[in-house]
Amino acid sequence: MTRRQRRFLEILPGFVSWNVILFLIWGGYFIPVVTAYFILAFDVYWVYKSLTVTVAAILSHFKMQAAEHLDWMREVRGFGDWEKVRHVVIVLVANEPPETYSRTLEALSKQMFPLKQVAVVMATEERFPQAALQCEAWRERMGKLFGAYLVTVHPANILGEIKGKSSNEAWGAKEAKRILVDEMKWDMEFMTATSNDSDAILHTQYLACLAFKFLDDPNRYEKFWQPAIVFYNNIWRLPAVTRVVNTLGTLFQIAVLMRKDKLISFSNYSLSFRLLVEVGYWDTDVIPEDYRIFFKAFFAKEGRVEVEPIFLPSSADAAESTSTWKTFLNDYQQKKRWAWGVSDIPTFVEMYTKYRGGWEFNKILRLWRVFEDHLLWPVNWFVITAGITIVSLINPEFTRTTLGYSLPKLSSAILSVTVLFLIILLIIDMRRRPPRPEHMPKWRAWLTPLEFVLMPVVGFFFNALPGLDAHTRLMLGKYLEYKITEKVK
Repeated sequence: MTRRQRRFLEILPGFVSWNVILFLIWGGYFIPVVTAYFILAFDVYWVYKSLTVTVAAILSHFKMQAAEHLDWMREVRGFGDWEKVRHVVIVLVANEPPETYSRTLEALSKQMFPLKQVAVVMATEERFPQAALQCEAWRERMGKLFGAYLVTVHPANILGEIKGKSSNEAWGAKEAKRILVDEMKWDMEFMTATSNDSDAILHTQYLACLAFKFLDDPNRYEKFWQPAIVFYNNIWRLPAVTRVVNTLGTLFQIAVLMRKDKLISFSNYSLSFRLLVEVGYWDTDVIPEDYRIFFKAFFAKEGRVEVEPIFLPSSADAAESTSTWKTFLNDYQQKKRWAWGVSDIPTFVEMYTKYRGGWEFNKILRLWRVFEDHLLWPVNWFVITAGITIVSLINPEFTRTTLGYSLPKLSSAILSVTVLFLIILLIIDMRRRPPRPEHMPKWRAWLTPLEFVLMPVVGFFFNALPGLDAHTRLMLGKYLEYKITEKVK
């Protein structure tokens, strides 16, 4: 792919986003009827999307309940070669408070799967030396519990690398391969690799369930496994505004487990160690690593790679800081970094054109889902929440026509059904969310559902705006630098 072609694909998302938003303005003035029908059509589309998410969340919730009550170790022992399985858990450590990854280590030590068949890799950064020292200090107390306990230090300022999770993870995985496979002679045919953020707490049965999925799958070397990412570690400490956005994010992550056509590795996930080595580990010159490693494997294996859901939660910290305002900024930066995944689109298109095979539909479907999610990310709010208001302000005369007068009522009638969907989703959240802390008064917990009246504000500042920010930066060639999401004790 030439530089000009890549720049065209980098400009495209921002161009589409801004043109849809500006269409509401100039379209509302020059062709208000077309604009009105566009808004109504988008409302119908949004109802459809909301319905699919709600149904998927319901089904996923019940599957999670069943998975949490199943004795996965009993299932694993049904395989004659289960004792050969080795799990490598790569814990990504930067400058977080030691309490954050100490909590993660404690959670790993409570896994139901035999710990002597587990290797923990504390992947630290040279630029944050205290983290490596702290991880080494835990070796005596925690390290002896596991089959192997490695502390890797990713060198700073390697030429061609971008500082961040992906490059650190690649270094940690390569060191794990050198020590565990080359020196300790672990059998890579029976090894899995789990990408585990420093704050992510895996369900106690996760590794047992992963072992079962791995052994039970004849295509185990062409699979990723994805748990439900739930932002529940600190959900009760968050301000109401960011609690709303992270609750919605949690519900979406639960729902997407049922959508294998949309399911892509995200945040914390697992894959066979052999597949990881075969595709060349994580790329070291990128910021968003989760989608990238999936598509790297997907195209390298000619579309045979899939993501298999694991209906168990991986509980993570929502973005938080030491004050309400700093929490808002931290959450905004995190959402912008996630939206920066749009920068992968040129690479995915290049992979699409490079790898030829008789699996075109699968390639097109996967790429279309990525395009759909990223291109609509910044514009949903503007069309659904602000579209009618913009048209009314730009063209007051149109509001005196039959269609213009009826437009708000028609739109409201179409979207009113989504209130029912929201209630269902909130019930699922209430059943899955950790109990209210004792220090929090009951009345605050009872008022939690009322926080969702903030959705129009939340949707703009923590969804549409960071998405538009990322698209615009990419369009202008102002590339994003990796910023570590702050963690609070």
